[in-house]
Amino acid sequence: MALTVMQEATNTPELADVLTPPPAVVTTPCDPWPRPYYLEDDLRKVYPYHYTYNTYCKERWRGRELLDIFATEFRDRPAEYYKDAIECGKVVINGQAVPSIHSIVKNGDVISHTLHRHEPPVTAQPIGIVHEDNDMIVINKPAGVPVHPAGRYNYNSIVEIMRAERGYQWNPLPCNRLDRLTSGVMFIGKHAKAAEKLSVQIQERNVKKEYIARVIGEFPEEDIVCDQPIMQISPKLGLNRARASGKDARTLFKRLAYYPSRSRNTGDSPPLEDTRTEKEKLRDSYRPWKAKSGYSIVRCLPLTGRTHQLRVHLQYLGHPIANDPIYCNQRVFGPTLAAGDSSSSADEDIISRLSKMGKSEVAEAMAYHDEMMEDYNKKKAEKMTGELCDVCQTPLYSDPGVHELGIYLHAKRYACADGKWAYETELPAWALPPEGVEGPWEVLGKEDLVGLAERVEGLDIGEEGGIGGKERELVRGIDDRQIGPSKVLWVMPG
Repeated sequence: MALTVMQEATNTPELADVLTPPPAVVTTPCDPWPRPYYLEDDLRKVYPYHYTYNTYCKERWRGRELLDIFATEFRDRPAEYYKDAIECGKVVINGQAVPSIHSIVKNGDVISHTLHRHEPPVTAQPIGIVHEDNDMIVINKPAGVPVHPAGRYNYNSIVEIMRAERGYQWNPLPCNRLDRLTSGVMFIGKHAKAAEKLSVQIQERNVKKEYIARVIGEFPEEDIVCDQPIMQISPKLGLNRARASGKDARTLFKRLAYYPSRSRNTGDSPPLEDTRTEKEKLRDSYRPWKAKSGYSIVRCLPLTGRTHQLRVHLQYLGHPIANDPIYCNQRVFGPTLAAGDSSSSADEDIISRLSKMGKSEVAEAMAYHDEMMEDYNKKKAEKMTGELCDVCQTPLYSDPGVHELGIYLHAKRYACADGKWAYETELPAWALPPEGVEGPWEVLGKEDLVGLAERVEGLDIGEEGGIGGKERELVRGIDDRQIGPSKVLWVMPG
């Protein structure tokens, strides 16, 4: 039998003496329950409360001064606020106040920022229940409410509102995502296994989606496929644009209805008198969208899942969503609203103009240039009031106007590709025919459109010489007999 010689044990320091203890962090002072909601003027509001953000030093922050990080990385408060917060001990590193605003942040540091949090109001419209079983809740998400806590929103989010309704320990698990401004079908898992199963289906494109949008002007009657790639040009602002070097994106559009302007001459009556002044005529000559009369209700089937895909593609086609505060905003994109534009020459100017929206200016959509509504909406839009909070001296925002609580984009229907399930909502009020006008009150032929989408999805769009080609042409006139490119709607600049 082999013998092993054991060395005499030596005195070693305790493990706790060898390892550096983790940095102390500041914990959130309170987690109020029930949540501090109150309803006012058809809005769900949250009483201001104290909250602490904790974050580890990011790689790009290493070796930089503390004030420089806050002044350049976060845009909701001015640099003067962050300077005062550091000097007053509201911003600390590893639980300790720093000696100077020029303190250097190192790898492994935990930065804590305690502030008096002011959340924006959201609609008081309740979250609709489309279907519920032991595994899943299918909801009709109201427009204007973010899904997860993010940015200025925390308790005013789908996750927290549902938690407040069902109990503190309940953990809703969203399976699909919708933009804050978008309404419609969403899936909330009741447990992790169910949420993961549906999330995988969506990621693998085994779920077909249909959206409804209300766009400016008379959208073409033909079925339209737009396959312009999409690129994010400003992560900070969440701004995306059509760009040849972007990620592949493809959407099928089909017009459901067109409603002309009530003042439009139909040919059965004498021409309407042009009562505009010469100054107004000159102004309108620089606004091509002013010639787009009325609006269209359009069915949208995204065949890929890029951020803002429907909004960007509709803008590119020259028919942006009528109240989109970004992609239908002349102050941001200029008089053409970037129709048919996939160039990058104006990106810096566009980013600069968009960054100013909601500060001293009103973040208004082009549709609200209408002379009868302009003054009202300017007064009602959310913007800085010039007043300060008595507790934290934070600049206060006015309540958002009704037109800022959402856009005319609704996730109407989600269906499993193998036909095992499908969930849908009714048409939203803004998609119904105007009073006294005939038009569709529901969507018919859903299966035909889904089948068409599947055939289009199988095409190799973007191959040179094939559908799309070098110029990424738009597919028009699609039916069971032919799928091919026809004339483009827009000529590329240059």
